[in-house]
Amino acid sequence: MYMFKYICKRIGLMIMTFTIIFVTCFVLIKLLPVDYSVGFGEDTAKIENMLKSRGYDKPIPEQFILYMRRIFLDGDFGIGFRMPEYRGQPVWSVFIEKLPPTILINIYSSLLAVPVGIALGIFAALKKNKWQDHLISTAVMVVISVPSFVYATLLLYIVCFKMSALPLNIASFADVIKAYPEKNLVYIPGTFNWSLYFNSKMFLSMLPAVFSMAFGSIAGYARFTRAELTEVLTSEFMLLARTKGLTKSQATVRHALRNSMVPIFPSIIGEFISVLSGSLVIENIFSIPGVGGLYLAAINAKDYDFFMMLSGFYLLVSLVASLVIDLSYGVIDPRIRMGAK
Repeated sequence: MYMFKYICKRIGLMIMTFTIIFVTCFVLIKLLPVDYSVGFGEDTAKIENMLKSRGYDKPIPEQFILYMRRIFLDGDFGIGFRMPEYRGQPVWSVFIEKLPPTILINIYSSLLAVPVGIALGIFAALKKNKWQDHLISTAVMVVISVPSFVYATLLLYIVCFKMSALPLNIASFADVIKAYPEKNLVYIPGTFNWSLYFNSKMFLSMLPAVFSMAFGSIAGYARFTRAELTEVLTSEFMLLARTKGLTKSQATVRHALRNSMVPIFPSIIGEFISVLSGSLVIENIFSIPGVGGLYLAAINAKDYDFFMMLSGFYLLVSLVASLVIDLSYGVIDPRIRMGAK
């Protein structure tokens, strides 16, 4: 009962937070002056008619009501106006097309970072105050202190440019289709074909971005795991387990690792949920045609509908990840009762 009330409370707070931030973003972006006559040439009159038909000339409160009505009743998130390459295209179709690269590079980086980071953290904790621990801890602090785009730049220059070990940019759909003529792959704009992404050529071209994103996560998991496991290994119940006749390895595996993973697993779950949010900077550096690059382009171009849709997407993903992390504590450890007094 306590858990049910807690979930309802958290969902209510999440909806309220989302609404406040979403409305604030809508009002602020609408207050920005945008000159739609620039760069449209002869299409200026056509664009103005389209804007009027969608209520862009009305007061901001009325615009918001019309915008939400189109979303809930028609599933219409708007169309592009300011970015030439997406002008007149439905926002939702472009978003669906850009989503797979963002998901894949984040999933690949998580699958690499989680086992490697936890393994390094466990090894450092078991070798506490030895040279292995000092080496791993120093490397972790160096990696955490340096932003991910620095590693991305170095990796791009050394591994991709100088050594030519990996591609400089992500493979295009045309390159993939040409590399696998026997699969009869077809690219249709506005949709996605997973066969265009799940192949060796596309995977290799994503590796530089995956490694750049994984470095920071590996260091974070290693530091967190070492701290938690070190604390558990010095707990009194570990001494009791040893006095009962368990060997050091048995006590570590059966008790220490199990208890230290309680605060670690929720962060892993949140990591997998939040992979949808992507990495704006990394995508831009490696020219990945994902959601991150689209979001930055929408901000620079002041494209209302693209900005609102992508802002809502990133906001919703962040709030859902936070909710899942909190709820997972009670699932992982039955001793924790969320919402109980």
